Amino acid sequence: MSFDTLILGFDKALRTLFVAAPTTRGVPGHECVEPQLTVQEKAHAGALMRINHVGEVCAQALYQGQALTCGNPTIRSALEKAAYEETEHLAWTEQRINELGGRKSVLSPLCYLGAFSIGALAAKLGDGWNLGFLAETERQVEAHLEHHLCELPEQDATSRAIVGQMKIDEASHAETAVRLGARELPLPIKAAMKLAAGVMTRAAYYV
Repeated sequence: MSFDTLILGFDKALRTLFVAAPTTRGVPGHECVEPQLTVQEKAHAGALMRINHVGEVCAQALYQGQALTCGNPTIRSALEKAAYEETEHLAWTEQRINELGGRKSVLSPLCYLGAFSIGALAAKLGDGWNLGFLAETERQVEAHLEHHLCELPEQDATSRAIVGQMKIDEASHAETAVRLGARELPLPIKAAMKLAAGVMTRAAYYV
């Protein structure tokens, strides 16, 4: 791994954590009229979007860690494409947090470091396991987003549109990983991933 590659990776980390993310697609739900939410509804929606934002920070870190240590050009290209779409999710969730008067999670730097390390390790295990970890991650995120669609206030069409499009994108990323040769992860690893994600989401709801 070259010194230039390390510098580029460090730059991506700083941009993910401290710079507003770009997006080329329009923000889903931008045409919706802002709903009249109660204080409690707005706080709940903001907390859910904070969870989604820190989840996208983790996704960026995961993809960057995987791409950095992946030796297969085809897989690396797919990881980089998916990472860019996750960058858009980062932009959408941050904008919605601001609109709801919320704040981003203070746990983001710690979550980034952990996800980056896991991604780099997964890539070292070989292409099949690397893609398998990616596919399972996206499946769990998709299920998590489906839960948020049930939790968000029914009248908050903007937040629901953002989460809905994110769910579509995550499913597409999982399908890409399977198409490229993802291996099915053992059940204990899937359970551990789900447990870790649950701890992160519960913490991010409040901080």
